[in-house]
Amino acid sequence: MDLAFIPSPSRGVVELGPIPLRGYAFCIIIGVFVAVWLGNKRWIARGGRSGTVADIAVWAVPFGLVGGRLYHVITDYQLYFSDGRDWVDAFKIWEGGLGIWGAIALGAVGAWIGCRRRGIPLPAWADALAPGIALAQAIGRWGNWFNQELYGKATDVPWALKITSAEDGRVPGTYHPTFLYESLWCIGVAALVIWADRRFKLGHGRAFALYVAAYCAGRGWIEYMRVDDAHHVLGLRLNVWTAIVVFLLAVAYLVVSAKKHPGREEIVEPEDEASASAAGSATDSPKLTKSEDKASEAKSSEDKPSEADAAKADASKVDAKSAASDEGAGSAKKS
Repeated sequence: MDLAFIPSPSRGVVELGPIPLRGYAFCIIIGVFVAVWLGNKRWIARGGRSGTVADIAVWAVPFGLVGGRLYHVITDYQLYFSDGRDWVDAFKIWEGGLGIWGAIALGAVGAWIGCRRRGIPLPAWADALAPGIALAQAIGRWGNWFNQELYGKATDVPWALKITSAEDGRVPGTYHPTFLYESLWCIGVAALVIWADRRFKLGHGRAFALYVAAYCAGRGWIEYMRVDDAHHVLGLRLNVWTAIVVFLLAVAYLVVSAKKHPGREEIVEPEDEASASAAGSATDSPKLTKSEDKASEAKSSEDKPSEADAAKADASKVDAKSAASDEGAGSAKKS
């Protein structure tokens, strides 16, 4: 008899009048908002402007959703294109099925487009968003709980997940809650990236690479525990091999980037046109130093006549006028 377990929801959708609110989609949406919120705070701390992260996310998120769905459909094509399956289900993203590998890959393409339009270096933007992405994954994994999917091997531990659905080949029972394991792991990855970024001032994409490497390290052993159908290569699940390859690439990037581009970017976002033109006009007019200012004042004071000199000049002018009038009077008497 199971004394303790994590219950599964009886249904994964809540009806709000005519609008169905699906738990899986709700978790994805909350995760996106958390990622953008935290990324915006980190971007401002790096010297960027508020709102830039959200503007670029408008490009990255749709690309990421399409990429995640494509990866899932391609690697699990038998769920949609085998006998007795309806290929239209491949478009029902709200029923679950997003591959993080495709989401990150195609999402990076969308982010690159957004960064290019704003004149922003993609690695700096990715560094700011890295821990937020990990938290978004932590929240998004609870969507699997709503759908009663992607659980691990059967177990009777107190934190086991109880599956009640018998659809799509499920067998009711208690299993390892791999969704919970990955959610907690992603929270730890986010904390690790934030700590390492503050401690070592990571830049040029290294904070993002650390997130990728740390996530892959956890995804490897968590994926190995899962019992859902998956393609195997040399006895390992396809996603385990993907995690190993991506982990090695992330570590290699960390090493090479640290040698080629040590330190962190000083400027992550260029000024807008108005600020740039104002700054340019200000720099066009040279500023005088204090010594130059004093020399200029001394020169101007030398050029200006003193009050005594001005009084002498006025007196000479008066004498000249009186002498001229006396000469005129004398000539009048002679005539």
